[in-house]
Amino acid sequence: MLIYNEEEIRILAKKAKQIRRMIIQMLSIAGSGHPGGSLSAADLVTCLYFGKLISGEPIFKHNPNDPNWPDRDRFHLSKGHCCPLWYAVLAECGYFPRDEIYNLRKLGSILQGHPDRRTPGVDVASGSLGQGLSVALGMSLAAKIDKRNYRVYVLLGDGEIQEGNIWEAAMAASHYRCDNLTAIVDYNHYQIDGSVDKIMNLEPLVEKWHAFGWYILEIDGHNLNQILDAYNEVMKIKEKPQVIIAHTIKGKGVSFMENVVDFHGRAPTKEEAERALKELE
Repeated sequence: MLIYNEEEIRILAKKAKQIRRMIIQMLSIAGSGHPGGSLSAADLVTCLYFGKLISGEPIFKHNPNDPNWPDRDRFHLSKGHCCPLWYAVLAECGYFPRDEIYNLRKLGSILQGHPDRRTPGVDVASGSLGQGLSVALGMSLAAKIDKRNYRVYVLLGDGEIQEGNIWEAAMAASHYRCDNLTAIVDYNHYQIDGSVDKIMNLEPLVEKWHAFGWYILEIDGHNLNQILDAYNEVMKIKEKPQVIIAHTIKGKGVSFMENVVDFHGRAPTKEEAERALKELE
């Protein structure tokens, strides 16, 4: 494991907690949305946007003042229902005023229930599950064709990768040696109807990605050191796309939401939000 500055880890942990607070706040006000998977992936996306490589350079190259900068890295939220997480991160980065998060899911808002291009920082609409890896593959191939040096990251849900289109894209990415493409699987073990293993078991998941020719990293998706290690390592891989299989906890950070399938797609009530925010102080 690489050695990171303790202060940097502390700042990232504090930022991830703030992101979780924002998720709870916006969902409670909206009265609808998806807390479980937003909370489970919070550490992964926080480290991507705010973390640094061991060299000191940002992991994710982007510019909130120029969202269409041609050489920016790309992030695609394939599991688009977890957009409260992405919106919170984009607001903290400065893509739009922070107070805008309280307009989540309102008619005419730039923050809809699934991401679309009205939101600064969003390149492609998402939410039709199973399509995001193909979208990210297209971005990856475009970078190679255009001879640009940006990287592409795509966040996948575990229930989502039961979709056949995911594996078609996985096969193509390996065939075309898309080493600028990193998939992140938020493996929180629950989908809307229950536990993933009972609905359509993914195991042996590591062996599946290996068979499709990907470079694989398996990590604790809440261990900030392991997450930063993974983001550092994928930069070094040549000739292969990479997948980070991140073991996470649905609803992470709020005790009464953790591993409770009801909170996959149910916003907290006002009272539940108050309890959650107290835990996240």
